[in-house]
Amino acid sequence: MFERLKAMLIKEFIQVLRDPRMRIVLFVLPALQTVIFGYAVNMDIRNISTAVLDRDNSVESRELVTSMASSGHFRIKERIAHDRQIRTLLDRGTVRVVLVIEHGFGEQLGRGETAPVQVLLDASDSNTAGVVAGYLARLTTDFNNRIQSSYAARHPDRALNAGRVELSSRAWFNPNLASPPFYVPAVITNILFVITMLLSSMAIVREKEIGTIEQVIVTPIRKGEFILGKTLPFVLIGYIDVALISLVGRLVFDVPMQGSPVLLFVATTLFLMSSLGIGLLISTVSQTQQQAMMTSFFIIFPAMLLSGFAFPIENMPMPVQWLTMINPLRFYMVVIRGIFLKGTGTAVLWPQLAALATIGLAVLAVAVARFRKTVG
Repeated sequence: MFERLKAMLIKEFIQVLRDPRMRIVLFVLPALQTVIFGYAVNMDIRNISTAVLDRDNSVESRELVTSMASSGHFRIKERIAHDRQIRTLLDRGTVRVVLVIEHGFGEQLGRGETAPVQVLLDASDSNTAGVVAGYLARLTTDFNNRIQSSYAARHPDRALNAGRVELSSRAWFNPNLASPPFYVPAVITNILFVITMLLSSMAIVREKEIGTIEQVIVTPIRKGEFILGKTLPFVLIGYIDVALISLVGRLVFDVPMQGSPVLLFVATTLFLMSSLGIGLLISTVSQTQQQAMMTSFFIIFPAMLLSGFAFPIENMPMPVQWLTMINPLRFYMVVIRGIFLKGTGTAVLWPQLAALATIGLAVLAVAVARFRKTVG
């Protein structure tokens, strides 16, 4: 019995490990993923892009802005002069926070009065917006404590009459900071990527395994027609999935689509070029469906993690942020959340659409070239 079991074990190990590509998938990729995950999974939020509209421009207002910048959580990226700039910055995702300080801020504090400050949050990412609101509340408390200590030192007999800052927060795009509006668009992205990539990664390698690829080669069908025939069914499946999940999100979670369905259709087409292209590339370099499946999963998880689905990309180290620039999920995530939550259009989302088109065309070109090299 033990001899037969030993022989079976040896045979299985030899079969699994004899292919150098499978050894890389089993041992090298997990190590690389561990490094990537360790840097990408970071719940701390730092360097939050912030814009400041300081109409008072007093010593006190500048001190408040400085205390925000020195906290490590906020990075003052824009200093604006008009209200109309706020909408543009938040729509484009240039900043996540806008601090508005009105005229008379410093005078009110000097008179021992309450000085209001308005904070506008991009709440399309409800988790981040909630954490940022907590940071702001703590920062305001510390600032008020410093004001009161300074006032008490100057006026010991009137220490209780010191002025204070009162923070008024307003969440844009998701006023209730609910989770479904943030996660439902991301679920569409992830499900679409997983399904279309897995299906296409099996497309050509299945022909190899069952021995029909040679029959395809000798037929009059052209290479482009063959790949088109392999991918078009998955494109249609992708469209159906997007429509289905959008309907479920609307009916079950009350997540409406604020933007254009036509733009969503166009963005989905560009994204499918990338996901299907990656799947086809995996299918051309794999010899078995097992290899294709394993390789797909080792691409899917890092792609999701580096998409901004759960962890803000700006929190990641700069080399990891550069790595996300080749991840189509990152750009499609921005587009679909912009369409669902902000109602933004092509004028705002064109950089992401251009990136999706570039990545998709590049991956498809490599997949087609690789297919010719493999079976031509």
